[in-house]
Amino acid sequence: MTTPVVSIAYHSGYGHTAVLAEAVRTGAVKARAEVHLINVDEITDEQWATLDGSDAIVFGSPTYMGTASGAFHVFAEATSKRWATLAWRDKLAAGFTNSASKSGDKLHTLQFFQILAAQLGMHWVNLGLLPGWNSSSGSENDLNRLGVFAGAAAQSNVDEGPDAVHKADIATAEHLGRRVAETAKVLAQGRAATAA
Repeated sequence: MTTPVVSIAYHSGYGHTAVLAEAVRTGAVKARAEVHLINVDEITDEQWATLDGSDAIVFGSPTYMGTASGAFHVFAEATSKRWATLAWRDKLAAGFTNSASKSGDKLHTLQFFQILAAQLGMHWVNLGLLPGWNSSSGSENDLNRLGVFAGAAAQSNVDEGPDAVHKADIATAEHLGRRVAETAKVLAQGRAATAA
């Protein structure tokens, strides 16, 4: 079976989102994918080619002022060259974000990623987890402790550095990476079966 190629296209302003990107990478590697981390703030032509050759692209950005960061928006606008040629049509897409507040309008950032993926003709992979930490027997250490379905969401205190990213949020991001890689395998198997 072909090894799926998963790329993580992300921006991190203060390092918290980079921690999540590494967790997504870890999850995808555990699912035996070839994984590439691409900081969109420093993207090269070679990295654009890597994205073009990927089976799945996971978008990541901190949530600033209710949406993805400016650097991620610059990257998103640059994908218009791929939009015009349908270059990313039928690839998988997913997303993750971080902000200081429990809500912080993170959902809007994930919806921005979903719309970007839809415009590019990509298929969105959701988190696939029930919400955690929503009952008396729950805990802040539950997977999906913030109860987001569209992608992996994290909360990091504004006065703490990247080393304080919550362990449950890291585990949730790792789950997303594994889910994307496993979904890419299923999609590849389906395509091979229908082509035979």
